Amino acid sequence: MHDTPDSASSLRAPAQAGARSTYSRWSQARHRELPAPKLARTIAVATLVYYSGISLLNVLRSGAERSQVLLCLGCVAAVFVFQFLHISPRAQRWSLRRRCATLLTQAVLTYLPFLFFGLNWGSMAGPLAGSMLLLLPGRVAWPSYAVIACTMLAMTVSAGLDWVTIAYLTTSTMMAGLILYGTARLSDLVAEVQASRAEMARMAVTEERLRFARDLHDLLGYSLSAITLKSELIYRLVHSRPDRAREEIASVLEVSRQALSDVRLVASGYRDMSLAAEAESAAAILATADIRAETDVPCGRLHPVTDTVLATALREGVTNILRHSKAQTCVISVESDGETVVLRLVNDGVAGQRPDRSPHSGSGLGNLRTRLAAIGGGVEAGVREDGRFHLVARAPAHPAAAAHTPEAGGLGTADAARYAA
Repeated sequence: MHDTPDSASSLRAPAQAGARSTYSRWSQARHRELPAPKLARTIAVATLVYYSGISLLNVLRSGAERSQVLLCLGCVAAVFVFQFLHISPRAQRWSLRRRCATLLTQAVLTYLPFLFFGLNWGSMAGPLAGSMLLLLPGRVAWPSYAVIACTMLAMTVSAGLDWVTIAYLTTSTMMAGLILYGTARLSDLVAEVQASRAEMARMAVTEERLRFARDLHDLLGYSLSAITLKSELIYRLVHSRPDRAREEIASVLEVSRQALSDVRLVASGYRDMSLAAEAESAAAILATADIRAETDVPCGRLHPVTDTVLATALREGVTNILRHSKAQTCVISVESDGETVVLRLVNDGVAGQRPDRSPHSGSGLGNLRTRLAAIGGGVEAGVREDGRFHLVARAPAHPAAAAHTPEAGGLGTADAARYAA
């Protein structure tokens, strides 16, 4: 179109919470700076209104009669409707036949008024060029765009205009097409960005739900199994050995309090477990189930990430023994060569069914594979040649990440810093 030449937690460390809050405020500010889809669409429509108005003003400036002005208004409105449809997101989903039909109609509405208004109507060639770029495949769109520019050049030359005016009118047509194409594409891209952001938010929520489900399984499965086991023992002892029953009741209360604490820590996304302490607790629980436990955990202090993940692996292994096996002995051992820490859990109560080895099975072993893989470790489980079931978990002594990923477990950066110090 042509103007004339003169015309964007209380359980976590305060520093970590502060950093997260600062980042959140910065991210929100950046998001507010980004143009919303409605704003981008408004810009595209405003650009179209501007170029449509130029043709009407050119006709009015030429001293046209009232009937010609009304005819011009009708033609401008018709072209505006088709161009508005072409810049809408729905147009990208039209069939090729429908696109060609609407483009042909717009071409007729664009070139037919030249018979009545001459070059004063030349501004309307730009929207047609933009529509070609928007709706046709690239190998056809750009040649069609060049053809429209050439027709404008031919009409200005045949009108006997000087070369400055010819160059101005031709380049104006080309730029109008590019501007309308660019604003329409900007609107589409902004809408895609908004949709992607919403999808990322949904994925983050889904990931947090998966983390919560894994943590509930891994942390509470052990505690609930222990409570069930001890409650059954109390039921058998309450009449024959009341003193022992009272001791077990106290133990159940302790496990229950720990389970309540675990629920709160899972909700906050933070927890710090000790492999040595977990081995001690596992031995006591196994003894309650009349399973002879041998523990050899001389590893000392481990990196908090490794400590927590291996403690979770031990807890899962003991939970499976209590639930699914008829073990009489269980050996818990830990070895470290300075680079890798290896946890072994061996029992003689092999169950009849084979474990599900799928990493996405939702089972405890699947969760362990996810957690250990997140820090560069691995887990193996199965019956060996000695006829006993072996659970072997390997984790790096010094994980690359200083803090837990959601899959690994949720350790705060403050704890990793204390370990490093």
